[in-house]
Amino acid sequence: MIIKEINGEFLSSALDLGGYVNSSKIIDWINKRRSNIEVVINLIPFNKLNKWKFNEETGNLYHESGRFFSIEGLEVKTNWRRNENWTQPIINQPEIGILGIITKKLNGVLHFLMQAKIEPGNINYVQISPTLQATKSNYFKIHQGKTPLYLEYFNGDKKVHILLDQLQSEQGARFLRKRNRNMIVEVEDDIPVYDDFCWLTLGQIKDLMRYDNLVNMDTRSVISGISFEETDDRNIMQSKQKIEIYRSFFSKNSKKPIEHIISWLTALKTKYEFEAKLIPLKIVKGWIKTDNEIYHEQKKYFSVIAADIHISNREVINWSQPLIKSAQEGLIAFIIKKINGVYHFLVQGKVEAGNFDILEFAPTVQCQTENYRVGHNEYEVPFVNEVLNAPKENILYKAYQSEEGGRFYKEQNLYLIIEVNDNYISDGEIPENYCWMTLNQLVTFIKFNNYINIQARSLISAIMF
Repeated sequence: MIIKEINGEFLSSALDLGGYVNSSKIIDWINKRRSNIEVVINLIPFNKLNKWKFNEETGNLYHESGRFFSIEGLEVKTNWRRNENWTQPIINQPEIGILGIITKKLNGVLHFLMQAKIEPGNINYVQISPTLQATKSNYFKIHQGKTPLYLEYFNGDKKVHILLDQLQSEQGARFLRKRNRNMIVEVEDDIPVYDDFCWLTLGQIKDLMRYDNLVNMDTRSVISGISFEETDDRNIMQSKQKIEIYRSFFSKNSKKPIEHIISWLTALKTKYEFEAKLIPLKIVKGWIKTDNEIYHEQKKYFSVIAADIHISNREVINWSQPLIKSAQEGLIAFIIKKINGVYHFLVQGKVEAGNFDILEFAPTVQCQTENYRVGHNEYEVPFVNEVLNAPKENILYKAYQSEEGGRFYKEQNLYLIIEVNDNYISDGEIPENYCWMTLNQLVTFIKFNNYINIQARSLISAIMF
């Protein structure tokens, strides 16, 4: 595999909404795939799970192969916010999976080979997914099924050009230090395109993010890491606002230099003590296990459930597994404003139980609804009122987006990008774990491991020019 830089071609693809397949036909194609694939998802008691068991000594829920993932207990001790110590269930999936997209120039424009993939937890079943979306257990065929399609383009068997190759984290509140290899590769020769796959431009993918629950989390993660090449031709932009967003990708006129931000982040990691260790699931406090679920005694956060699954076009058609079910939808938002004429994003350094390195950069607001409902909240969520009460004309992006349907059951969060006045919130008014950053700085941090969390990357991926 050969490293290749083509930032200019990424930009051309991001600006192309026409594509090899007309955008108006994409939704029809998705609906056709949804109607042609047989899907049956039934929630079942834990004792009906096939090949999954509770360990008698620890209470941990695991697959008999010892692979895929397990549900274990986690004990956290920290001086972050008020709740300094807690225990919870967590997904322990130490494998690094591959989230890979094949690209190819069609009619002179870079296109992305996307999959209409069904995951058991997807709200609307079919969502736009990467070409390859597989755990190590999948591509080593621990499930005794077929080899995932197109694996040979990401494991070194086929000659490709590497356009992007990064390790990125998943939800720190649900996974223990979980990471995936995010890849984009380019091919020159013709390759087979199967029924569940379609060539889309980057602009078409981003345009589909205007719809609720249509572009899956893994796609959003991969394309968030794309860098673009600056151009002086502003006529290609569709609006003045999009030109200004574009400028934030490249401007060096940031409020604080990136070296200052690294120092600020290092100081936070030094200040906040954090210890997370695995414990037996059976001794987590405040969680109740029944025949059908494991849930928090106050019905908050999430629960662990079990499902029997039939999906007719998967490598294995029938299986059962545990899933995580959120107690309610969440709210995820970036507040942005112009500083010295350049859009800056209000970013927080957020500690979560499963983070690889204490904290990661997160959106301005990232919480479950239970955490900001009056009378239910455990702590005050900064800037949540500004997000909830934002005038319609200030909302630059708004859509419900699903989280990873292979592990989470019908989970969606409301994602927003909200612009505020230039004089809104001075440095003295923001908490110490917040700072203003340009898109240029955010995308720079995405290039490295464990800096920008999945929620922030999802919002960055939705930005259009």
